[in-house]
This record gives sequence, C-alpha cells and structure tokens, in this order.
Amino acid sequence: MYPMDRTITADLSWIASPAELKEMVVDLSRHTRLAVDTESNSLHAYKERVCLIQFSTGEKDYLVDPLALKDLSLLGPIFASPQIEKIFHAAEYDLICLKRDYHFQFANLFDTMLAGRILGRNEVGLAPMLEAEFGVHLDKRFQRANWARRPLPAEWQAYARLDTHYLLPLRDRLQAELVARGRWELALEDFARMCHTDASNGGHNNGNPCWRISGSRDLSAQEASVLSELCAFREEQARLSDVPPFKILSNETLLSLAVQQPETFEDLEKMRGLGPWLLKHHGARILDAIRRGRTSHPIQPPPPQPKPKEDYLNRLEALRAWRKQTAEEMGVPSDVVLPRDLMEQIAQINPRQRDDLEALMRNLPWRMEHFGSAILSVIKR
Repeated sequence: MYPMDRTITADLSWIASPAELKEMVVDLSRHTRLAVDTESNSLHAYKERVCLIQFSTGEKDYLVDPLALKDLSLLGPIFASPQIEKIFHAAEYDLICLKRDYHFQFANLFDTMLAGRILGRNEVGLAPMLEAEFGVHLDKRFQRANWARRPLPAEWQAYARLDTHYLLPLRDRLQAELVARGRWELALEDFARMCHTDASNGGHNNGNPCWRISGSRDLSAQEASVLSELCAFREEQARLSDVPPFKILSNETLLSLAVQQPETFEDLEKMRGLGPWLLKHHGARILDAIRRGRTSHPIQPPPPQPKPKEDYLNRLEALRAWRKQTAEEMGVPSDVVLPRDLMEQIAQINPRQRDDLEALMRNLPWRMEHFGSAILSVIKR
C-alpha cells in the first residue's frame, strides 16, 4: 500500500464541487487514519486564507479546493472525531488556519514533526525526514507559491500531494520508535495539547500597529507620529491591492521615512526601498502621510509591562536551568521536557505541594510522573 520507491500508485482526485466533497467525506469516514495538510496564500494576499486542503488515506490522495467550495462543514466531523486519527506534519500553522477560516475543532492528532522532536532528531522538516526514511526527495520549489492561483498547475498538484502521501507510513515508523524508547505517552500529551492550538491573534491588533516595528520605540514622539501615519497608508493600500503590507513598503523603509521625513519627490527618489512604480503611483500619498505626521499630536509608546517580581524570576531561572540539563540528558529540545507556557505558569503560581503541581499538570501525566518531584525540588530551593 505504501511503495517505498518514488512511484506513486494511489489515485489523485481534485475536489471542487459539493457532490465531489460529499463523496470524498464518505470515503474518508471509512478510515481510522488520515494524513492532512493545507496550503495558504500568506505571502500573496492582504488577508490570508486556506487555498488547498490535502488528504491521503493510503489508497487515495485528495486535493480539496476551498476557493471553489462555499461550504466545507462536512469536514467538521472528520476533524473532530476521536475515532479518526489525523496525521499532520508541523500541525500548528495548519490548525490555526483551519480554525480561523472554518472554526473546525480537532481531536486525535499525530504530528510527525513533534514526534521527531520528542525523539531528539536533528532534522525534523518533512523533506529531510522523508529522505531519511524512504529516500523520497521533496522538491520545495513551490513552498512559497501563490496557492490561490487557478487553475492550479499540474506540477503544483504533484507537489501538494507529496506533503501528505507518505505521512501515514512515516507516522508508523515514528510511533514504533516512540514506543520502543518509552516516549509514546509523552508524545500523546503533546498531540492532545496541539488540538487546543489557539487561532486568535493574541491581542496583537490592539493599540497602534506602528509600535510592532522594530526600532519604533527609539524614535522621537514626532517621528513616531509620522511612522503611525505611514503605517496607516501602507495598511490601506495593502487592503485595496490585496497584497501583504510588506509588499507595499518594508518596515525598514517606513522607519527610514519617519526619521528622514522627505519633503519633495526629489527627496523620495534618493531613498532606498522606494521603486519607480511606487513613487509614480503613491509618492504624493507618502508625502501627505509624512506631512500629517509632522503636524499631528506627537504620540508616545504604551507603557512597558510591569517588571516581574524577583522571586518569580528566580524560580523561572531555576526551572530553565533544570529544563536545559534534563533536555541535554534526554537528547531533546528544552521545551519537550517542559513547555514554556507551563514552565512560566509554574514559576508564577509557585505550587508548594504535589497536589497543587498535579492540578497544574493534570493534562500532562507523563511529565508529572517523571519530572514532578524534580520540579517541586527546584522551585523550593
């Protein structure tokens, strides 16, 4: 069923109609394991969206066209089913996109990249893993392609199917190694955590976006006001042109404009990062934004977050040191031993009894069993 040479015998189906989607879902529902991947257009659109969803069953590969299908709700029960294992590689970004665009919920995941990290593998990208396991070479030329393009070229379709075609046999090999090395339960903890990946923006849209540009807090209040106006211009133009903001003006160029504040077209032409097309079509608007920033009320950056208490920082540093040493002994990255969010929560709450720590780690029983005593010892020093 899984040829280990470079010959692919599974059928490939392009799914672009409600009838085809329904037929595919019937087939997917017959299986207890599915490989899944997505392709999005983040590098080519103002508002990113999922442009392709790939499924592999071991018998057939599917490419689902979300741009042609208004309703993908039939996929919801597949993703949410505890009886169907969904195998991804580096699932976090896929889950964020699928939750954001379709509000899907997830259960029973296997992430081959996470499995590789838990096993301490040096190379956990899909291409090197498939090369190492099966001698399969993935051509990554289309990794940054505009997946909203239609019709999707045959070469791109062939590339897309390979992202899921070998995931099932890869999963089997990784699971066998996890079991053999006593790390299967540890992996299950992280797969379960992955199901709850947060698709929100974490509040990054709050406040003036100019403060997210590196170097903005070093500007004077008036320069920051100019930067704010330039950011607003860039955002509006990106929205109208349906391209990412960085394709209008880079952050570095915005910062230079805010500092140098050119007053004429001749001044603009001397600056780096402003091509002839941009100067011709938007030079006047850039100059207007700079003038508005110069004459508007100066702005100040938001106040810094309160400095954490010293005892919290001491506990956090002790946990970091313990985590690093333990990770070196296991031959894994530090966050495999203890995820950063949990480490920070433990340092903040400072549990004094085992029951208190167990409450914090109730979803991580393997780690509690293997590391609980050490964690309590570390934070009590």
